[in-house]
Amino acid sequence: MSFFDVLSKTDVDSFAALVDSRSDADVERAIYKNTPRTLDDFAALISENARVHYLDVMVTEAMQLTRKRFGRCINMYLPLYLSNLCSNKCTYCGFSVLNKFKRVVLTLEEIEEELQAMNKMGYSNILLVSGENSHKAGMPYFEKVLPLTKKYAEYLQMEVQPLQTDEYARLKELGLDAVSVYQETYHANCYKQVHLGGKKADMRYRLETPDRLGMAGIDKVGMGALLGLYDWKVDLCSLAMHILYMRDHYWKTNLSISFPRIRPCEGGFQPHSPVTDAKLLQIICAWRIFDNELDLTISTRESAQFRDLILPVGITALSAGSSTEPGGYAHKGKYLEQWTINDDRSVDEVVAAMEKNGFEAVFHNASTTYFKTAAL
Repeated sequence: MSFFDVLSKTDVDSFAALVDSRSDADVERAIYKNTPRTLDDFAALISENARVHYLDVMVTEAMQLTRKRFGRCINMYLPLYLSNLCSNKCTYCGFSVLNKFKRVVLTLEEIEEELQAMNKMGYSNILLVSGENSHKAGMPYFEKVLPLTKKYAEYLQMEVQPLQTDEYARLKELGLDAVSVYQETYHANCYKQVHLGGKKADMRYRLETPDRLGMAGIDKVGMGALLGLYDWKVDLCSLAMHILYMRDHYWKTNLSISFPRIRPCEGGFQPHSPVTDAKLLQIICAWRIFDNELDLTISTRESAQFRDLILPVGITALSAGSSTEPGGYAHKGKYLEQWTINDDRSVDEVVAAMEKNGFEAVFHNASTTYFKTAAL
């Protein structure tokens, strides 16, 4: 039984009422309990009662848990967009086949230019990203790209179309360390409405991807929901249920969470259920308290001011100086970006802001840093 089977038996819309029904006593129990936290506890941590009456307490608790587990080091990563070619019809994405613009798949020579530029910026934690097109940017392409990337990357992550278990195992042999695959929304009707065609329209195949990653023995699996696509209460509780499932079935697999909010992109999609800054701060605290082993990642979707604010609360991985267009580091402005960068500070500016607040930006050995610093 996969997580898709578990979710199919669940009325996810009931999660909204569960969140709204949480009392002060529920919130206090979720914050202070010593036993592993449950889905009901997570619902309490993202409730309105928690935000109004306990946010300061949650911030303090989240900060303490983060420092105890991860120290004061923040792992720095950078995305490398390999392609803006995509076969999916997703209403919220700038790379959607519905949008008409010049498409490109980077050559190995162009990728090496990007990698060299990224190394000059200090990065060796590289996240390979592409639109979903199995014909021109599928396994044969990845089998050429990964050996080249490993010449420049100490830690190699991917965020590409879902693959089969044996394909993930092959990429692991080529040096793959981590894979991020975001469900976007766990609500079946909403998923169908925003995914109009292409392989991504198959919700079951996408939802079972973390299962395949766990079976392939990938070291870390990145998960998340696109906040604003549907009711955030429903999607976040569904994601929490998914995290509990992964902990139970693939206990050797490390997990990370991202919480992207929809940003302006080609096509003009507007969020269904916007998440405010105060709510996102609460959500970050909730994840840290719910599972203090999770890596929590924040991208340049968020503003500089907000990223500086939330960094001490629970964040363990950060990008800076990012480009969301293929070839954007060596030849900026040549192709369309996937979404609009919100924090456009240079790497040096971000690092300076981190150091001012007592944090160390770590650009090397992302997989071992935490264990060295956890006692600080």
